[in-house]
Amino acid sequence: MNRKDTTKFLSHLLISNRLSGRGKYWASEVSIDYGTSNVKRVDFMQFEPEGVIYQSDIEKGTFTCYEVKSCREDVFSGNGLNFIGEKNYIVTTMECYKSILPDMRSGKLWEHIRECCPEASGHYGIIVPVPWMTKPEDEYINPTELEKDVTWEMKVIFPCKQGGRKRSTTELLFCMLRSGQY
Repeated sequence: MNRKDTTKFLSHLLISNRLSGRGKYWASEVSIDYGTSNVKRVDFMQFEPEGVIYQSDIEKGTFTCYEVKSCREDVFSGNGLNFIGEKNYIVTTMECYKSILPDMRSGKLWEHIRECCPEASGHYGIIVPVPWMTKPEDEYINPTELEKDVTWEMKVIFPCKQGGRKRSTTELLFCMLRSGQY
């Protein structure tokens, strides 16, 4: 599968498997700092409020940013990795995860993330597609080709610990609304 098709595959699976459902609000291609010389785009941004009845429940909601990366070259391209949510994930293939794991361990990936987005949160994880009913550990050892006729699900292979957020709920919700893509 080429890069474009892999990105499309990962995006569709992310939408159907993690973003859709009751109480989940999301948008794609969310621009941050629009109208400045430092515009950033987040592939997918999700908002999950604590509740919907009280204003305080909405203000306590959690933003999760997802950056879809088809391969190692895409991860280190200098585009994306705008981790500005309380939770942030790189959505990629198992093969790509395996190829960037040494960079994660050495700190090279974190340096690259900070270079791309100096305000990025260090709270990020990795999500990969795994054939349904397969353990991520088994898929790590013997990755399945994405082109096979398989039922896939997204699995967190490297967990993200929730961190703080520097931008307001109002600003991020407005950016999601302005993207107009969901």
